[in-house]
Amino acid sequence: DRERIGQDSSYEQEGKVQFVIDAVYAMGHALHNMHKNLCPGKVGLCPRMDPVDGVELLKYIRNVNFSGIAGTPVTFNENGDAPGRYDIYQYQIRNSTPEYKVIGQWTDHLHLKTESMLWPGGGSQLPSSICSLPCKPGERKKLVKGIPCCWHCERCDGYQYQLDEFHCKRCHFNERPNENHTSCTPIPIIKLEWSSPWAVVPVFIAIVGIIATLFVVITFVRYNDTPIVKASGRELSYVLLTGIFLCYATTFLMIAEPDLSTCSLRRIFLGLGMSISYAALLTKTNRIYRIFEQGKKSVSAPRFISPASQLVITFSLISLQLVGVCIWFIVDPSHSVIDYEDQRTTNPHFARGILKCDISDLSLICLLGYSMLLMVTCTVYAIKTRGVPETFNEAKPIGFTMYTTCIVWLAFIPIFFGTSQSAEKMYIQTTTLTISVSLSASVSLGMLYMPKVYIILFHPEQNVPKRKRSLKAVVTAATMSNKFSQKGGFRPNGEAKSELCENLETQ
Repeated sequence: DRERIGQDSSYEQEGKVQFVIDAVYAMGHALHNMHKNLCPGKVGLCPRMDPVDGVELLKYIRNVNFSGIAGTPVTFNENGDAPGRYDIYQYQIRNSTPEYKVIGQWTDHLHLKTESMLWPGGGSQLPSSICSLPCKPGERKKLVKGIPCCWHCERCDGYQYQLDEFHCKRCHFNERPNENHTSCTPIPIIKLEWSSPWAVVPVFIAIVGIIATLFVVITFVRYNDTPIVKASGRELSYVLLTGIFLCYATTFLMIAEPDLSTCSLRRIFLGLGMSISYAALLTKTNRIYRIFEQGKKSVSAPRFISPASQLVITFSLISLQLVGVCIWFIVDPSHSVIDYEDQRTTNPHFARGILKCDISDLSLICLLGYSMLLMVTCTVYAIKTRGVPETFNEAKPIGFTMYTTCIVWLAFIPIFFGTSQSAEKMYIQTTTLTISVSLSASVSLGMLYMPKVYIILFHPEQNVPKRKRSLKAVVTAATMSNKFSQKGGFRPNGEAKSELCENLETQ
């Protein structure tokens, strides 16, 4: 009988009492509203509320709206639940004293006082409250088995991009992922540019070679009837100069942008220039060899040594190259391709597509193989005729030319195939090939024609005919010279033989 409830009393009410009081008031408000609607103007229960229909009363209870004992509104939602109203506490230790401190409330939505929050270590920085951090762009989630809300982030590496939250997918063969691996972009296409140092050097050599070739042609045409030009075999000389010119011109085809016409011309002229050159040289050396071999057996001249015969033999050898190219065109028509595999590096950032003609390394060797065969055969004949006087149809200059050419191409093969795995393969191989072809042409032009041009222009007194003899007499003299040469000869350095052979050439 002495308990008192008030602000100054020591009485501390149970925290749940307010909910009991609000529940009683909610029932009272519901019955009051139900009575007003069902028993208007009457005191006490009317027949409609005697007895009370619980289902109908529940509807009135859910529709009450009044201020509760704590001053907060009392309402119910569509599910019959009271709205959530919560005080949010944080366990804090301040000055070694633990306590729960209110840091916010929930009334339909969250109200937080972040400035009142305290985290381990005394800091105010919010710690991560999730199992796994969100993955960065270009990373996929790899779920932890048995824990669907935890995952590991794995980067889409190589040529993969992020397809969705959980999967990576490889880009198309002509694409590479962007910087953060979220999508694919086209792989850049490269080709040998005219301004590239890899192209400037071969083009410079080719231009100088073409100018020198045209200079020799013009000189030979102007002095076409002089003894030196005649003794050189005018017809084969012009054929050989044509081949040399095509060798130099091939450089421009190899550097030009690959397309249908460029690739077709590469197939035709890459091996044709060399075939023309070595077919003409082979015909010359073969003629020398047959003349001196015939001189060992009889005094009659060998067949097919006339200029017309030499041209027929030369063009027959050249036609084999053209027939092979025609067959190649029929079996595999020429076209340009973009090679994405040649420079598909481990790092997709350095991946490049190479615009090139559809000529593989094996096809290139086959294309040049016939020219190589002519070159080797010509070298063999040059070795066989190495004892022939140097004034006879350029035997020794041809020999030196073929020896040097063989050295050039022996150096070309390891460089060409040794760089097949290099990132600069396209540049190195194209430059090596064009320079090797140009050097071969330069060797022929320099050793076979520049000495003659020098004599024609600067020493015309040496450009005079020697004493002529009949073809039969020359062959007879060649036969006797062969016999005498075994005994040491009567004149030093084969001078008698040289004179006779010089006459054979003019005839």
